[in-house]
Amino acid sequence: MVSLVPSLTEAVAGTAAGLLVGATDWCTHPAGLDVTRIGGTKNPDTARIIALAPDLVIANEEENRAPDLAGLRAAGVPVLVTEIRDLDQAFGELHRVLVDGCGLDRPGWLDEAEAAWRALPVPGRRLRAVVPVWRRPWMVLGHDTFAGDLLARLGVDNVYAAHADRYPALPVGELRAAGADLVVLPDEPYAFTAEDGPEAFPGLPAALVDGRHLTWYGPSLRTAPAVLGEALRAALR
Repeated sequence: MVSLVPSLTEAVAGTAAGLLVGATDWCTHPAGLDVTRIGGTKNPDTARIIALAPDLVIANEEENRAPDLAGLRAAGVPVLVTEIRDLDQAFGELHRVLVDGCGLDRPGWLDEAEAAWRALPVPGRRLRAVVPVWRRPWMVLGHDTFAGDLLARLGVDNVYAAHADRYPALPVGELRAAGADLVVLPDEPYAFTAEDGPEAFPGLPAALVDGRHLTWYGPSLRTAPAVLGEALRAALR
C-alpha cells in the first residue's frame, strides 16, 4: 500500500505498519517509518508509485491532485480517495480506509479517539477566533474545514466559517478588525511561532497550537481534545 496523505500514513502505520511500502516526503509520523518516499502530496512521482505495484493507494480529495490519481488508475493501480470536512466524517473515513480498504480489524485507537471527543463537556462561553494557516499572503480557515469543526467542538467559533472560500486570502488589517476574541496559530502548514501573534495581532490573545493535533485525522485525535484545549486556555490566562 502507498499513502499520499500524512494523516492516513500515520493511521495505517499506527495500526499495521507492515502494510505500507510508500509514503510522501511529508509523512513524518510515526518517526522512523522505513518506506519508499514518492515525493510530495501535490507532486508525487507516479512512475515510482506504479513501480512499487501497490495493492492500493490511499489519497484525499483536498490534499492530492485529481490528474495524479487519474494517472495511477489508468495504470491499473486501485486508488481510494477520502473526503474529510469534519470530525464525524473523519471517523467514518478512517474506518473505511482501515477496515474496508486495508482489511484490518477496527483499531482500538480509533475507538479511544471517538470516546475522547464524546467526553468533551458542553462549552460554556464561546469565543470567536481568526485561524491563519499561511502568511505571505495571509490565508485563514473559511467554511467547511476539519480544523474549524474541531475548534467549534472546543468552544471556539471561526470568524470566517461562513466565508465563500474554504481558505480565503485576506489582508491582515481586515483580520485584525474582524472582532475576534483570539487568534489561533497552528505550526503547520505555515510554521507560525509565538512571535507571530503579538507582531501581527497586537493586543489579541494568541494560541499557538500543534498543527498535527488540529489538522491531522489519525491516532493524534486521541489526545487532540486535551492538547488543543490546554493551548487555548493558556492563551487566555
